[in-house]
Amino acid sequence: MKKRSLAGNVGVGVFALAFVSIFVAFFSASWLVSDERITGAKLQRLGLWTHCFRSLPDPQDEYQRRFFVGCRWIFDPFTTGYDQIRGYLMPWFIIWTQFFFTLAFLGVLASFVLVLLFFLCFGPEQTRFVELITLIGGILLGVGVCGGLAVIVFVLFANRDHWMPGHANNFFGWSFALAVAGVIEALIAGTLFMIEANIQKKKQKYMKESQTRFEMEQETKA
Repeated sequence: MKKRSLAGNVGVGVFALAFVSIFVAFFSASWLVSDERITGAKLQRLGLWTHCFRSLPDPQDEYQRRFFVGCRWIFDPFTTGYDQIRGYLMPWFIIWTQFFFTLAFLGVLASFVLVLLFFLCFGPEQTRFVELITLIGGILLGVGVCGGLAVIVFVLFANRDHWMPGHANNFFGWSFALAVAGVIEALIAGTLFMIEANIQKKKQKYMKESQTRFEMEQETKA
């Protein structure tokens, strides 16, 4: 009996794309970017965990005596006053985006280990082969749902007025595009693994029935 069907092989390939897309999107800082042609733009780009500003005035200082320039981690403990504007940098929709996409990220990490087991170690002769494939498919579908919620929240609220300056000149960057691609790929991969689990379950059932018929025939001949 073949170790994997076409659905399983394609599922592994699509998962690899999803893993790379979600991994890069999680750590990169181009979810929202400013038009580089705008010379006076205050925002340069931002991601889930990193913000890059050209010259952002302290939103809590009405006299604008402090400006933030360059790229910083959202929890940077070294820049004076950065912790004081964290509430401005992390409104509720960013927190929810971080939460859901972190779940998606952890899901693909867990799936990576399980897919390696499926690809390198497990075969139809193992009793938990179908359970392993079903688990991978379920996790990847969960990754797709969580990642989908993250990108939906981000696209609905991140580029609205009254948050990042110059919102009319801001647009969703390549990191966001990778996140969307990773979500779609995870859903496709999860579906393919579910199909593979169903195929392998039918194969195991057929093999058991064939073995039973063979044993009955041998007993009859004896």
